[in-house]
Amino acid sequence: MDGQTGRPGHGSEFAELSALVKEAGLFRRRPGHYLVRGGIALLAFGGAWALLALVAAGWWQLGTAALLAVAYTQLSFLGHDAGHKQIFRGRRANDAAGTALAALVGLSYGWWVGKHTRHHANPNLEDSDPDIDIPALAFSTRQGRAKAGFLRWMAKYQAFLFFPLLLLEGVDLHWSGIKAVRHGGTKSPRLDAVLLAVHVAAYLTAVFLLLPPGIAVVFIVVHHAAWGVYMGCSFAPNHKAMPHLEPGHRLDFLRRQVLTSHNVRGGRWMTYALGGLNYQIEHHLFPSIPMATLGRAQPLVRDFCLARGISYSQGGLFRTYADVLRHLHQVGSPLRTASRAVNGAQ
Repeated sequence: MDGQTGRPGHGSEFAELSALVKEAGLFRRRPGHYLVRGGIALLAFGGAWALLALVAAGWWQLGTAALLAVAYTQLSFLGHDAGHKQIFRGRRANDAAGTALAALVGLSYGWWVGKHTRHHANPNLEDSDPDIDIPALAFSTRQGRAKAGFLRWMAKYQAFLFFPLLLLEGVDLHWSGIKAVRHGGTKSPRLDAVLLAVHVAAYLTAVFLLLPPGIAVVFIVVHHAAWGVYMGCSFAPNHKAMPHLEPGHRLDFLRRQVLTSHNVRGGRWMTYALGGLNYQIEHHLFPSIPMATLGRAQPLVRDFCLARGISYSQGGLFRTYADVLRHLHQVGSPLRTASRAVNGAQ
């Protein structure tokens, strides 16, 4: 391991583990899996719009909004896999697929890839991991103390606000992409700008043409709220209650990725529901392994880590959410204590 760059060296433990995973054939692409999975996601996406267009308008169409939210999330998972070169061997084909998938759900693929690449390189590293740089939340005592005003109040009670905040995640994803395009934060700002504009125009035109104005507004709210909750609940278990790293840490690549990541138990259905993100440890160690083979990599990685005394975190879905909320509540505790002390002094 190169201590300066954090990249795994040829004689490192990570290289040994990587050889085991490669020998098991887990890096091979799974075109059949992605053909089926992509077909189901596109069928759900097209089916939702067909229901909206062909069936009488009414409040029951809010169920269609929920179906569309599921389709958006599954298409986003596929875009995530394309960004990691899991679908095709070459970068160009994966980027083309990722760009098309992002366009369907109104995201900037270039913005997301850049952000996600920084996260993978620096998981839970303060000041470097964009996924823990969220104004409305504090994931460490240090972050909590840095909050001021209304954001400080939110940090005090963030465990109670966490799931309500996820209702806004879908809108935030759209807005973050738009901001990145405006400020030149993507590799192809013109292409991203065109695709985002076409998506917004087509989406709003279709919804307001097919539904009465009042129902259309509620449809948009329900769709984006459900999408945000589904996306947020898929990503939240991965790192949020895990150790945070300080700048200048000396952990090698293997330990940096394993110690900051958490797996969710649940088998094949959980894997599909969370897009493979339930195998977060294996995904962070080997981002290009297709989602379909992460489950086979899991026992190899787990046994390798346990044999070397490396903590390997995993748990059930609801217990994991409870751990995330408990962590957020503990981070907000010093702020609540300080607030009570100030109020008592007055």
